[in-house]
Amino acid sequence: MQNFTPDSSIASDVIPSANFGERNKGRLPDMILLHYTGMPDVQGAIAQLCTAGTDVSAHYIVLEDGRIVQCVPESKRAWHAGVASWAGEDDINSCAIGIEIVNRGHDWGYPEFPLRQIAAVIALCRGIMLRRNVPSHRVLGHSDVAPSRKKDPGEKFPWHSMANSGVGHWVQPAPIVRSEGLRLGAISDEVRGLQQALARYGYGLSITGKYDTATMEVVTAFQRHFRPAKVDGIADHSTLVTLQALLASLPAEATAAATV
Repeated sequence: MQNFTPDSSIASDVIPSANFGERNKGRLPDMILLHYTGMPDVQGAIAQLCTAGTDVSAHYIVLEDGRIVQCVPESKRAWHAGVASWAGEDDINSCAIGIEIVNRGHDWGYPEFPLRQIAAVIALCRGIMLRRNVPSHRVLGHSDVAPSRKKDPGEKFPWHSMANSGVGHWVQPAPIVRSEGLRLGAISDEVRGLQQALARYGYGLSITGKYDTATMEVVTAFQRHFRPAKVDGIADHSTLVTLQALLASLPAEATAAATV
């Protein structure tokens, strides 16, 4: 790819990636998808995202010191989501702007995200949300759209701080109390109701009434994002109440879209 002018005024560098294409049917992006790089060093992460033949890329990379690099123009389709779905859509790369946040991830010790880095992510997302009219509930993590494959950006990512700055959808998680909860193997109307609620929010999930592995993976992804104090894949009282509070605070058109 030729060099290009960055879309964001706070992007300090452009490192063009060879890995991109056109958005399907001219789809305009209305989602921001956050990832961590999950590699032991930043040089390797940038090489992975920008070198031809790796078949992976993102629009932006946010370094630990807060610097922002743009690799793919926002108008183009970067290759960051993989097999994924949200609210009935399965070409997430066509509808999303992908941001890679430099962090070694779960396989390499999973450090905390530095405050300067998070401040940069917030500023970048706020600009994209304004330019692209992205609603708060469409700022998501990779694990939300690919719960069976991905953990990023993970339970240490400060979604609450993001939301306090106007980026992302968030409610205060319900307190964790002793409760039996729904878990792997359960078959009941309560499980069906849980699956329906998760699907209404946007998660890709079959409504079967059985708490199968796919349901546990979605619950785990939900907890990583919205109830990070305890990530165990069991739909306890805290998880269920937090999910209902999130649904209640969504715009009406958002829940309607998620049921299609």
